[in-house]
Amino acid sequence: MLFMKGSPQEPRCGFSRQIVALFKDHAIQFSSFDILSDEEVRGGLKTFSNWPTYPQVYINGELVGGLDIVKELAESGELQNTCPKAVTLEHRLKSTINRSPVMLFMKGNKEQAKCGFSLQILEIMNSAGVEYSTFDILENEEVRQGLKTYSNWPTYPQLYVKGELIGGLDIVKELKESGDLSSVLRGEC
Repeated sequence: MLFMKGSPQEPRCGFSRQIVALFKDHAIQFSSFDILSDEEVRGGLKTFSNWPTYPQVYINGELVGGLDIVKELAESGELQNTCPKAVTLEHRLKSTINRSPVMLFMKGNKEQAKCGFSLQILEIMNSAGVEYSTFDILENEEVRQGLKTYSNWPTYPQLYVKGELIGGLDIVKELKESGDLSSVLRGEC
């Protein structure tokens, strides 16, 4: 937790700006509190921590220090080990894709498709007799946009088997027509 003047998007002092930049440069995951928004917290935290200046960094409820300490940790290479790393969008996408051996990214879910293409692919998937999971891209804009870039596939639905992109509705239709869909869904091809 970073107690700072302003917000990470708009730091209101040079020290706060520097510490935010350090955290971003080292991909540190953090939350923040603007001490200018609450005089009681601003004064009380100085007494609580016995640290007279801001910004102040806490990890797991323990005071680490201010900008000087964070700079020392960064220079020594200890900052990476001391602070939690931010999980990248790519890592989150890979985790979501691999949540199930057969993963369908679509508009809606198994119970209710929210577009015609998603409805068509659901009908094909249900007739294939293979277990699969769905992810509603309408519920998460970051995944919706990020997956297009990650997969280099611009449209939805997108079907993945064992972490690999199979394709969209047109590919799934072709696989069904050729008789290869079941073996592809079982990861045999």
